[in-house]
Amino acid sequence: MNRALVPAQRLNKLPTYVFARLDELKARARQQGLDLIDLGMGNPDGPTPQPVVEAAQAAIADPVHHGYPPFEGTASFRQAIAEWYWRRYGVELDPNGEVLPLLGSKEGLTHLALAYVDPGDLVLVPSPAYPAHFRGPMIAGGQIYPLLLRPEKGWLIDLQEIPPEVAKQARVLYFNYPNNPTAAVAPRSFFEEVVAFAHRYELILVHDLCYAELAFDGYRPTSLLQIPGAKDLAVEFHTLSKTYNMAGWRVGFVVGNRQIIQSLRTLKTNLDYGIFGALQKAAETALALPESYLQQVQERYRRRRDYLISRLAELGWQIEPPRATMYLWIPTPRAADGTPEGSTEFALRVLESTGVVVTPGSAFGEGGEGYVRISLIADCQRLGQAIDRWAEAGIRYLTSS
Repeated sequence: MNRALVPAQRLNKLPTYVFARLDELKARARQQGLDLIDLGMGNPDGPTPQPVVEAAQAAIADPVHHGYPPFEGTASFRQAIAEWYWRRYGVELDPNGEVLPLLGSKEGLTHLALAYVDPGDLVLVPSPAYPAHFRGPMIAGGQIYPLLLRPEKGWLIDLQEIPPEVAKQARVLYFNYPNNPTAAVAPRSFFEEVVAFAHRYELILVHDLCYAELAFDGYRPTSLLQIPGAKDLAVEFHTLSKTYNMAGWRVGFVVGNRQIIQSLRTLKTNLDYGIFGALQKAAETALALPESYLQQVQERYRRRRDYLISRLAELGWQIEPPRATMYLWIPTPRAADGTPEGSTEFALRVLESTGVVVTPGSAFGEGGEGYVRISLIADCQRLGQAIDRWAEAGIRYLTSS
């Protein structure tokens, strides 16, 4: 290859992004005539709420939005975010310094690493984790120290397992509850422990709260910023993609520590011009939707959760109903001796034999091996078709040796 065409080393160090690889496999399967049931990505089905669409249409027609938006987002959207956080969590935010709109949370999570991680810096990241939590620091040249999550500990980070010498060297801790991909939730006491840990070792906390509104059975997730002292060293990310069916709109935000947010803003002024103003008006409308809308969304996913768990039980899977998120995290089939099938091998076998797409746990790091993530992004009828296909193909939790 012409040496001028050789990409930067930072790209060569990145593992294959599994969702891009899945897209290739899905395209090939469609070419072969397979009717795919895609339960891979966390891409909500259904339309964006009509009031949000109408707000966007009206805003697009207003010439005031046709120029560059403010780098820090419009004042009215930042105010709407601050008011929403107060209603949801009782957290008071200054919209003029503690709130920053983003082009989706993935963009902000990745760019935060560029703002705070120098080459060689140590970053604490759970395994498994949402890929942006470790890929962003890797792009920045950071060294990832994986924190292995275990089912017997409820998929919670065990801070006691982090060696003090590692904690002293670390710069940032990324984490995420309700969790993607495991769907685990964390009690308030866990957040209190994390804040105390971060103060002890002078760490930046980056909490991804993208699934907090998809909670069931009376559960109310905790915001990290509800914990006294958290705002001294933490930021929290959120997105409108999941709750409001706005994945393609690319609207998210980060709130919390003023200095961290200002540093991220400074970086972003050199990379983008922010969110199209009309989309920010639409997002304001979304955040102002009544509680009844949120209850409908929660009920939709709860119903799908319960149905799919009951159908998986017919094939040998006994799954504890998750209290939040839009995912089921299920172990891959075991042989008679208990040996698990590889997550990638299982996902490919399911795709090729049934046309059902699931995400291998290995996509989320070494700690995800032996599991796959199923997204609840289809109605119960379609989920039923997926399980029927599994049954016909002989896909069960326990297999013969």
